Amino acid sequence: MVGIKEVAKRAGVSVSTVSNVINNKKNVGEETRERILKICEEMSYHPNVVGKGLKSGKANTILFNFSDFDRSFYLRIINGISDYVNDNDFDLIICTDKSCKKYMNSSITSGCIILDKKMQDEVLTGIAQENYPIVVLDRIMNNPYIKSVVVNNYDPMFELTQGIVNRGYRHFGFVGGPEETADNKERYKAFRDVLDINQIQFQQKSYFAGNYREKSGYTAAKILMLSRELPDCLVCANDNMAIGAMKAFRENGIRVPEDIAVTGFDNCDLAEAMNLTTVSIPNYERGYIAARYLIENIRGLRNVETFKISAKIIWRDSIRTKNI
Repeated sequence: MVGIKEVAKRAGVSVSTVSNVINNKKNVGEETRERILKICEEMSYHPNVVGKGLKSGKANTILFNFSDFDRSFYLRIINGISDYVNDNDFDLIICTDKSCKKYMNSSITSGCIILDKKMQDEVLTGIAQENYPIVVLDRIMNNPYIKSVVVNNYDPMFELTQGIVNRGYRHFGFVGGPEETADNKERYKAFRDVLDINQIQFQQKSYFAGNYREKSGYTAAKILMLSRELPDCLVCANDNMAIGAMKAFRENGIRVPEDIAVTGFDNCDLAEAMNLTTVSIPNYERGYIAARYLIENIRGLRNVETFKISAKIIWRDSIRTKNI
């Protein structure tokens, strides 16, 4: 079994530094903290909080569960969660779907925040109870012990798409995320609603199913380039896919935005460097708010009404006004 010494050795830091990160101490630099958290997950190292919970009869610890480390916004969410948790004298366990369920127990953790589409609603419904509240991100659940914190995807995508139409664009492609996810459904619906309102036709062959990863956007763009005519604008359901598409276009001498405009959603770290027009989601605040509601529910201040987070458009140079 991997221990804290092995984690410290791989990270090139002292055991005390790893301990400080695990216990959410603020005396570790952000870059080092993020590296240690990633190594902990890669090595399947999880601190022994079980004994602490069993001895006291109450676990002053919350769990954050998410899919993987591929998307950079996770780190911003983790920072927000960690800051609120630390300020309220709770501990924090971070894990992925493979190791999550064994920690979803009131003798080990006091409650959990879930950002993992693989974690089924039925599982969460069976676990949530009065002494084990849950906060879910990116999905809405109707349960007396589960709080939903979601991004308002529809309104900013509607505004973004209408802004693109107002700039003279009429021929569109769309790269979507996993089709079963609520955020992808909302973003695509807003996109289609704007086109319908403006009486702009959209052919289903111009829809490409992605998975929110850069490679799927790259692949969609490669397929798109096989057709005789590119759309005026490729709208992507997240930044990673948009960046992948832009890389594919540039490798093949297709200029963005002169030959094709591209937009994303999330405002990830690379979006500004790529001059990508996108929708900015306040992910640090999203994590902070989720942690606040969870701890309030743990302390008996019951609140399970859905909370929607606003997002805003960031217009950059991946799209320009066309000459009409």
